[in-house]
Amino acid sequence: MKNKAMIKTAFRAAFPKTIPIMTGFLFLGAAYGIYARSAGLPIAVPIIMAAVVFAGSMEFVAVDMMTAAAIFDPWGALVMAVMVNARHLFYGISMLDKYKNVGAKRWYLIFGMCDESFSINCTTDIPEGVDKGWFYFFVTMLNQCYWITGTALGAFAGSFFSIEGIDFVMTALLTVLFVDNLLKEKSHLGSVVGVCAALVCLLIFGGDSFIIPAMLMILLGLTLLRKPIERKLAP
Repeated sequence: MKNKAMIKTAFRAAFPKTIPIMTGFLFLGAAYGIYARSAGLPIAVPIIMAAVVFAGSMEFVAVDMMTAAAIFDPWGALVMAVMVNARHLFYGISMLDKYKNVGAKRWYLIFGMCDESFSINCTTDIPEGVDKGWFYFFVTMLNQCYWITGTALGAFAGSFFSIEGIDFVMTALLTVLFVDNLLKEKSHLGSVVGVCAALVCLLIFGGDSFIIPAMLMILLGLTLLRKPIERKLAP
């Protein structure tokens, strides 16, 4: 009974944090499902990919790779997946301490990490009395459920709707998450480093190639500024 109460408490704490994600994922997931169906894939394929791949932008790329090539190239798909999702390497490093001592749940947390789950789990102050492992688990699980649900809706809708402009939902969602975190944080040094690094790398490398260099620059900047940031965060 005590364990069930702990799980319910964690769910109640996690669910409200994921409501903004639900809105974005239902729309973008539907766009992905519609896109996959319009490309000629069976209804089941995008839904299965949403469940077992769960890699957002890579799923859109995968549709093109599966429908454009006469012979599927698994090694090319592997390289493309690493390039598109390389930022998750940095996410994983930053979550090493948070995902300690959460038991077997850590395997699902590793699999289910996405931009939005990372943002919530990394920045949210978990209420006192809420088990952190179950909180992280429910944030991750709910976000994936939203994505699968949106994808299924879009896949069943087929190619009856236009997806033009729907992809902006994710940009708007991440902007809201960034602003929310900016308003809550005690020190803005980390945010300033992130914005400046992204702008510099965007100017140098262009819109298609700036993500990984920006991540490396952010990692370097935060490492150099670690002590000033810790002093500002100290009570």
